[in-house]
Amino acid sequence: MEENTEIQKPQEEKKKRAGFLPWLLLVCSLIGNGILVYMFNQEKQIVIQKEEIIKTVFVERDNVKSDLTILKSDFENLHTNNKKLQSAIDQKKLQIDSLIQLAEKNKNNKYIIAKLRKETETLRQIMQGYVHTIDSLNTLNKKLIVEKNDVIKKLDAEKNKALQLDKNIESLQSTIDKASVLSCYGITAQGIDIKKNGKKQSVTTKAKKTDIIRVSYSLGENKITKSGTKDIYVRIMTPDGKELAKSYDDNYKFKFGGSTGYYAGKTTLEYSNKEIGATTTCEGSDPFIPGKYIIEITCDGVVVGQSSLTLN
Repeated sequence: MEENTEIQKPQEEKKKRAGFLPWLLLVCSLIGNGILVYMFNQEKQIVIQKEEIIKTVFVERDNVKSDLTILKSDFENLHTNNKKLQSAIDQKKLQIDSLIQLAEKNKNNKYIIAKLRKETETLRQIMQGYVHTIDSLNTLNKKLIVEKNDVIKKLDAEKNKALQLDKNIESLQSTIDKASVLSCYGITAQGIDIKKNGKKQSVTTKAKKTDIIRVSYSLGENKITKSGTKDIYVRIMTPDGKELAKSYDDNYKFKFGGSTGYYAGKTTLEYSNKEIGATTTCEGSDPFIPGKYIIEITCDGVVVGQSSLTLN
């Protein structure tokens, strides 16, 4: 009996150990699974945190890009006539383009995005400085424009005064010029027949007998005109519309009233601002023809008297 009892005890112990082992394995399995679940949850939490960080960086990157785009538009709206300042503005626009490209390339780099944010804020402050400078320049330009317009108005006023003065001077000079024109009166013209021996001359109204035309006249007193030597030109238009002249070369050319013509006779006299009479002999290169001859007397380039002569 004792032997059987001793034999049974180890068997019972074996049974007990055999029954306890599954439970131990179960507990170990549960503990292991718990550890795995914990580790899985930790990894999952880390992944979620990383995803949140990435999402935050992406959002910040998009915000920075948006701010940079708006900032570029603001810079593009800045315009100034100051070449140096406009060049600086253009350089900032190029810098913004580079920053936008950098943000696109580093969309998950928190450090780069944060740095871009700081640079964006710095550029915004610079832009505000440019705005203030441009406003100051515009204000100054407006002031200068007002001052310039005032100066122009004053200059225009002075110019108008000068023009009016010139007109007055011209008017006065014109009056003086008119007043200085010699008066010519008592004009008589006669056809002269010169006998072959040249010693006897007689007045004629016949064209075929006329050798020269003698024109007599008087120049009136004039205290304004310049005294001294005066050349008196007699210009005669023939009935057929030609100018009467002994020769049609430069020796018989003269100027009058802005034109140039040929004279039939010329007399030089000394004028002392007092009335003086003169006679001018006029010759032609062709025989005289019947008809009306128009006579003009010119002194100092101005026609001072007119008359006519009709030859039969």
